[in-house]
Amino acid sequence: MAKQDKAAKKAAAKERREATRGRVKQIFEAFKMQRREDKLLLPLMLAAFLGVTVVVFLLGMIWGLHWVFLPVGLAFGLLAAVIVFGRRVQATVYRKADGQPGAAGWALDNLRGRWVLTQAVAGTAQLDAVHRLIGRPGIVLVGEGAPHRVRSLMAQEKKRVARLVGDTPIYEIIVGREEGQVPLAKLQQRIMKLPRNIGPAQIDSIENRLTALANRGNALPKGPMPPGARMRSVQRAVRRAK
Repeated sequence: MAKQDKAAKKAAAKERREATRGRVKQIFEAFKMQRREDKLLLPLMLAAFLGVTVVVFLLGMIWGLHWVFLPVGLAFGLLAAVIVFGRRVQATVYRKADGQPGAAGWALDNLRGRWVLTQAVAGTAQLDAVHRLIGRPGIVLVGEGAPHRVRSLMAQEKKRVARLVGDTPIYEIIVGREEGQVPLAKLQQRIMKLPRNIGPAQIDSIENRLTALANRGNALPKGPMPPGARMRSVQRAVRRAK
């Protein structure tokens, strides 16, 4: 038993090391790609590192502890450089994704916090889509695509959902760069600023109701109804009522 435990611990430690190496490799690859496209990356990272380090060092001089503050300044400077790197990478990713079909769904899939996301609850052959979020604000419908088609899709989805959720707030957001729309890069920020209107229990309840509605819709036969089928259904209903 002791040997098995030791082997299991050794295997777990090996997996952790491999996972860490994998993450470091991914970060390094992302850094190389970003550096090729972003000529300001290294200067900005260096400026953030040196600026923060110097500020902390100078603060330490006030109390005569500048050499004690230096390691702290180096750590904060490194953190500042990493933050600059992350934001530059994020800006590049959003810039490349902007205008691509499914970009809004990708952005919603990376939201922080508790959200129930259902992508493409409505769509068209032209790849317009409406995504539905359930969270503390209530329900958020996010549309992407041609505005005149997306507005129609969102109106239909809002009407369908409103029957089940009662007074729960329903927000509508269209992703784009036209007036009244939200740019892709600011979509997450806009959603996170929405007020908190419902609790976790209500989120679960709404999710269950909408899931049940979707399941009933999937259970219905697809395609046109055969000739005479509608009349036969009416006749059966009349017979049951007698």
